[in-house]
Amino acid sequence: MATHKAYEMPVDAAYLPVQAGAALNERLDYTGDDSGDNISARNSQYCELTALYWAWKNLPADAVGLCHYRRYFKEPGQKRPARWETLEKLLEEAPVLLPKRRDYFIETGESQFVHAHGQAPLDALRSVLRERQPKYLPAFDASMARTKGHRFNMLVMRREQLDAYCDWLFGILFETERRLASPQPRMMGFLAERLLDAWIETEGVDYRELPVYHTEKTNWLKKGGAFLLRKVKGK
Repeated sequence: MATHKAYEMPVDAAYLPVQAGAALNERLDYTGDDSGDNISARNSQYCELTALYWAWKNLPADAVGLCHYRRYFKEPGQKRPARWETLEKLLEEAPVLLPKRRDYFIETGESQFVHAHGQAPLDALRSVLRERQPKYLPAFDASMARTKGHRFNMLVMRREQLDAYCDWLFGILFETERRLASPQPRMMGFLAERLLDAWIETEGVDYRELPVYHTEKTNWLKKGGAFLLRKVKGK
C-alpha cells in the first residue's frame, strides 16, 4: 500500500504499508521505499510507482501488488479491502489482477489525458514506444482511442509477470522522462496508467478484475465539474 501520510490501514497479511517518497519526507512509522535498489527520490514524478519499484526490486515474494492508502481492490460482496485469501485464490486462476476498467464515457483515453495534462507528454511517450518497443504501439493506440481503461496503477502480479512488466514499464518511463524538458509533477505516474493495457493486450496476459474500494467518499460533483471544465478549455 503506497502512502504519503499516516492513515488507518487494513489489518490483513496481504498488506504492507510503504511510505512512497520516504527519501524526500519526514519518516512515518511504515516501511520506506528508500532502501536497497530504489527511486524514492524521484517520487515527485513517479508518485506511487516509487513504492512499486521498491517492491519489485526488494521484496522476495511470489506475487506483488500495488494499491493506495485509500484505494484498494474490493472484497466481493463486502465493503472492505480484498482479503489475502481472495487475492490468493484469484491468482490461482490468472497471473494478473486488475481494477475494473474506468469509463470516461464522453472522452477517449487520449482526449482525457490531453485535456488534463497537455499533448507533449503523450507525444514523447508514443515516440519512445515507436522507437524502442514498436510491437506495443498498436495496442497502445487502440487503448487510447477507447473510453475505458485500467487506471490508478493498481495491480497484483505473479513474480514472472511482475518482473516482465516492471522491466518494460520503467525502461519506457525513464526514457520518456529524459526527453521531457520540465515534466509536470506526477507525470510519470499519469503516463504509466496509460501503458498497462498496452502491455496486457500485446502480451495476451490472462487477468481477473475486481472492483475498487474507496475508503473516502468521492465528491462526484466537484470531480465531474473539473472534468468538464478541462474539456471545455481543451476545445
